[in-house]
This record gives sequence, structure tokens and C-alpha cells, in this order.
Amino acid sequence: MITIDNYFQKIKQIKFPELPEAINKGHEFVVKVTSNGESWNLYHSSSTIKKTVDTYLEKLNALVGTSETKMPKKSEGGQKRKPTSLKPVQTDSKQDASLPKLRTKAKRTPGNNTDDQPVQVERIPEELRFIRRFVNLNGKSKTKDEILRFINSLQKSIVEKRIRKTSAYAEQVRFIQEKLIDTYNSMKAKIAIELKPDTLEALKKLVGSEKVLASIGFIKRYIGLNGKLGVKEKAKQLLEQINRAIDKGRIPDNDPYSVEMYEIKKNLKAFVSGKQIKSLEIETATLNGLEGILGCACQPKIKKPKPTIMSSVDFADLEFDTIGLRGKWYHLIGDPSPNFKGMVSGKPKLGKSTLCIEFAGYLARNHGKVLYVAKEEGLDYTLQQKLNSKDVAHPNLDVASVLPDNLSSYNFIFLDSVTRMGLKPEDLTRLEQAYPDKAFVYVFQTTKDGRFRGANSFQHNVDVVIDVPEKGKAVQMGRFNQGGEMDIFEAA
Repeated sequence: MITIDNYFQKIKQIKFPELPEAINKGHEFVVKVTSNGESWNLYHSSSTIKKTVDTYLEKLNALVGTSETKMPKKSEGGQKRKPTSLKPVQTDSKQDASLPKLRTKAKRTPGNNTDDQPVQVERIPEELRFIRRFVNLNGKSKTKDEILRFINSLQKSIVEKRIRKTSAYAEQVRFIQEKLIDTYNSMKAKIAIELKPDTLEALKKLVGSEKVLASIGFIKRYIGLNGKLGVKEKAKQLLEQINRAIDKGRIPDNDPYSVEMYEIKKNLKAFVSGKQIKSLEIETATLNGLEGILGCACQPKIKKPKPTIMSSVDFADLEFDTIGLRGKWYHLIGDPSPNFKGMVSGKPKLGKSTLCIEFAGYLARNHGKVLYVAKEEGLDYTLQQKLNSKDVAHPNLDVASVLPDNLSSYNFIFLDSVTRMGLKPEDLTRLEQAYPDKAFVYVFQTTKDGRFRGANSFQHNVDVVIDVPEKGKAVQMGRFNQGGEMDIFEAA
């Protein structure tokens, strides 16, 4: 008898590759839940996980007990369901000459005699996306340019090997490509696309043969809340919707990501019930695992490296992106690039934070999403007064008392102050390397002799250098507009 107490000893004698896929999935689930046997805490703390594991053990014991010497080979019921195979047939119909009738082979899901139940998947394959797009052409008038764009995007996916020759849908994709090309070559400026009813029905069944797991949608929404402030209501709604989905069976006990959903529920519940004002935080390791489930969809796009040598004539004609600062901010700073690095330094009580809060409000109203980390004052009455005095509160401006782990949703990040946060030059370098497209503004406290607390290397690594030498006066000595000045407390 295999139990949770002897599971990892007993399974050493079991040849899982020879067993049905459902049993293999159950084994993988146990390995994930227990961290490969290190802890059964999740099993004991979650009734859903316990029920899933107990059901798996019951089936495993029944299967092993049927034959101690000869394990059954992988049955038909354990095989993955293959998509419908569509083949074009000749037709004499002129109405549908470019889009011939398609026939489908009978589809049967193991253990089910109907074709109505779609296969639950993590992601809809690229091929099915194009098949759906092809189906949506039916009954619509399309221009020659629109058909050509469809052909080009399909061929691009094939060339980039997002659709491969070995794909289970290769035959269907080839059929669609040929018919689109035939249509394009024979049409005039515009054509009304009409598919035969049998053709349309066959393709619709194919498109509906796979459906994204409900758990995947919830994981995406959960990741979207990471590091953001003021999302307690959204987190509460997400938790309620997850619970409803579980109650209604949309997320069954054997869902491949039931463990992740359990952890998500636990974190959301702690965040919603907590009285402290803070952002929803996902641990880095957990976040990386969730992003991996989604196919690394959250990874930044790779940019082409800049050339190291080029003609001075060509270089003189280059156009660089700038933020587009206007008014007093342009006169103080100039117009730096969107990912500029700036520092503001001065003695306490001279107006550094007031200056930065107003600048943050300007950027939020005109140029993107802004995070202001107020470690110097925290989320207290003083910060609230400064926000209200400059009238800078805006949906694009978030304030925080700590630096979140994830800054990907922001364009501009203010750290007030680097001194209080205890950050070193190498810390800021790592931060900038992790978010090369973001702009950072660092605030420093200076000593009585006017030097800021920290290494001088800070000043050499930034584009904008603003000094507040006396109360209410800001002077900029950076790379863009040296000598620019501003009265900090002057009315806007």
C-alpha cells in the first residue's frame, strides 16, 4: 500500500513512463506539492490539494495492485488528444472555388463520446490563432491589401519557426495559406469571403478544440498587481473570483496549477486583510516561476545594440528620443532622454522633496507612470501636505514608503532619499541595469559643509545634477542645461 508516509520509497520500484499519462501527471503533482519529498505541509494545510493527492494515490494503488510483476503500458486514454485533420476536396462550386469544402475526421476524447469538451491548455497555439482569424473572414468584405497582410503575417510566423512543419496543425495552415494566395491572385480591389457551411463548421470545431485554463487567466491578473499601490479592491475582487471559479469547478482539483492557485489565494488573502498601506508583493522566485508558466511573456524585448563606430556625417543626422519637457522644467533641466538619471542634493529643510514631488506630478500628468518612494518622510501627513500644496495628485503618480521589487510598470522612479535608504553606488547601478528604459531621480542629504552623504561617484554617473544651495533655490549643473535655475516655492 502506497501512502504519503512511504511514497518516495515505494515509487523507486515503479516505471512511470510505462504508466498512463494521468498517473504521471499525478506523480508530477505530488513532487511539486512536496518539493520533491521535502515537506508535506501543503498537503496537510489545503483540503483541495489533499483531495487531489488522495485521489491520485487511490488510482495508483489500484493500478499497481492489478499486477505486481507487469505494469500496463500507456493506454489510449492516456494519450494526448490530437487536433482534427482537415483535408481539402475538389468542388465545382464557383461561389467557394478559392475556399474548398473541408472534411473532418471523427474526434473522440478518451472517456467521452462527445466533441463538445475542449482540451484545457496553457496557451492557444499560434496555428489556432491563424485558423480563428481565417474563420473570422467569413461573411466579410476584404480588400487586396488586407488579404496580403494576413498572408504576410502567416508567412512571417512560418519563417520565424513559430509555426513548424512538424506542427499538428501544419496541414490546416498549409491549406489556409494556399487558399489565401489563390484568392489574392484572382481577386480585384475587394472581395466578399464566403465559406461553405461544412467548411465553416469544421474550422469552428477545430478552433474550439482547445481552451486556455481558467487558472492561467488568474495568474496573469495576479502578476499584473505585483508591486502596485492602491490595488486592494482589485485584489479582493480577484480573490473572490478565484474562489467562485473553484466552487463552480472551473478550476478543478486536478488543475495543473492548483498549487500555484493555493499560494496565490493565500497571498491575496493576507494582502486584503492587512491594515497597513502597502503594495502587493510577489517574491522574486515565485514571480519568476509564474512568468515561466506564461511562457516568459513578461520578459522585456531585446533591443539591437548601438553601433560603436559610424560616420560623423551620419551621426549628425541622427534623431534621439527626448522626454519633451516644457516650461520651467525645460528651463531648469533641458530636455533629457526618457531614461535619464538625475540627482538632487542639498541640506535638510531647503525644499528638495518639494521640488521632486512637483516634478513627479508634472511627469505623471504629461509623460507617463511615476513612482515616488518617500523613505525620508514615509507616507505621513507631511508628504500629504506637500502633495496638496503643489496640487500634484494624479492617477499616474504612486507613492510608497519602500522600494517595490518590481518597477516594470513605471516610467520614472524617484528615490527620496538614497541616504535614508542606505543605497550604495553599486546598488543604483544594479537597479539601472535591471531597468535600462526607466528614468531615476535620486535625492541626497548633504552635510553641513555642503557635501552629500555618499561616494562622489554618484555625481559622475547621472545626466542631471540639481543642487539646492539655499532655501527655495534650485540650480542645475548637469549635461543638458547647465546653469538653469528655479524658485522652488514659486506658484506654478
